[in-house]
Amino acid sequence: MTESGFDPASLVQSWPKPSKPRPIVTFGAGSIVGDAHFPAYRKAGFPVAGLYDPDHAKAEKLASQWGVTAFTLEEAAAVEGAIFDLATPPTRHADVLKALPDGTVALIQKPMGGNLAEATAILEICRSKKLQAAVNFQGRFAPMMLALKDAIAKGWLGEIVDFDAWLALATPWELWEFLLKAPRVEIAMHSIHYLDLIRQLLGDPRGVHAKTLGHPNHAVAQTRTSAILDYGDTVRCALSINHDHKFGRRHQASEFRICGTEGAAYLKLGLNLDYPRGEPEVLEIYPKGGTDWVAVPLAGAWFPDAFVGRMANVQRYAAGEDATLISPVEDAWSTMALVEAAYQSNAAPATPIAERP
Repeated sequence: MTESGFDPASLVQSWPKPSKPRPIVTFGAGSIVGDAHFPAYRKAGFPVAGLYDPDHAKAEKLASQWGVTAFTLEEAAAVEGAIFDLATPPTRHADVLKALPDGTVALIQKPMGGNLAEATAILEICRSKKLQAAVNFQGRFAPMMLALKDAIAKGWLGEIVDFDAWLALATPWELWEFLLKAPRVEIAMHSIHYLDLIRQLLGDPRGVHAKTLGHPNHAVAQTRTSAILDYGDTVRCALSINHDHKFGRRHQASEFRICGTEGAAYLKLGLNLDYPRGEPEVLEIYPKGGTDWVAVPLAGAWFPDAFVGRMANVQRYAAGEDATLISPVEDAWSTMALVEAAYQSNAAPATPIAERP
């Protein structure tokens, strides 16, 4: 504990586990399943019944690696009492949700569709089928993000007035084959995490100014974004994202700087650096009444621990052990609306600069 009374070890960094976890059925056999979903569920002791992928050979290969069953679509949807874990591309979510039994529990990989119209269709499917569905904005459950949220809730930063996200790194987009020809990439698939976290901490902005673009050296639709979220005259919120900083590690960055009226926080999102292996994550807080930065010892990392917490909340909500489902489809739709507004801003003409008379 510091002289200000701030105790970094007291900050919440994990989600309580369900007492009787249900079997998990995963849809999709992409890299995210082997890199994050299954490692998280094994670490937490959550039972995985099996997985389905339309590429059955791909499904069988991953299933054999993890000792689970490779299902057909019908077999997967028929597993009784299951938590259905959609690790599917956004354009496939709706079809999978339609195949699930009414009233079941589902966790949908972000984004919630390829655009706001698809998100609205998914919302309507979940409503009509009475699905207990959440979107996998697992960033909210990363140990450093849970600790940051707890520190803010306890008043150690005062009122938040400044949020900076700064990334300059080299992201291996080739790991996600379906993204290589997708029309929307950077904001819809990556910065959406940050937009969702910002909404959790600051609420919904009045609007957004954004520019997102690709790079001459490759064909990925967008890999660089600048955005400003409008929170009025008190809060400044900006994102500067560059996934094409391929000039060695020395000057790369993956950082948040969050300032309040009485304290501040610095976060290094190490997962993004040398993904998916990543680097150690960092959370430091300059607490209210303090005189220096204090390192918060982290009890885990974004991968796989955020996926543990995300699934734990879904499991506990399904069992009645959690009163609130975090990032339900109703709230996730609002994150999608912010993403859509960013793309609309990108498409709008910039304010022209006056010519010299």
